[in-house]
Amino acid sequence: QVQLVESGGGLVQAGGSLRLSCAASGSVFRINAMGWYRQAPGKQRELVAAITSGSSTNYADSVKGRFTISRDNAKNTVYLQMNSLKPEDTAVYYCNARIKENDYWGQGTQVTVSS
Repeated sequence: QVQLVESGGGLVQAGGSLRLSCAASGSVFRINAMGWYRQAPGKQRELVAAITSGSSTNYADSVKGRFTISRDNAKNTVYLQMNSLKPEDTAVYYCNARIKENDYWGQGTQVTVSS
């Protein structure tokens, strides 16, 4: 079992920046990969960025060059640095941890970008 707690969401103007944090606890040594997903109203949840235990990263095309995912293994924390934010980035952002075929989710944090 893994527990995930997100923080760092909020309201920002277009062009601004936010950093999301996701602290993991429990069986963190079993985590294969962690990532950030988002879900806007009326839309499906989508992958934003992911990072493996070997620190390989993957990004959605819509955020490449603007968002950066990173991890601090000593703190069992994953970060999502979001720069040049756009109104279309507005969504609830969820932290995800994957252990083999099992997914664990945080409670979500709201990010709102005003134009």
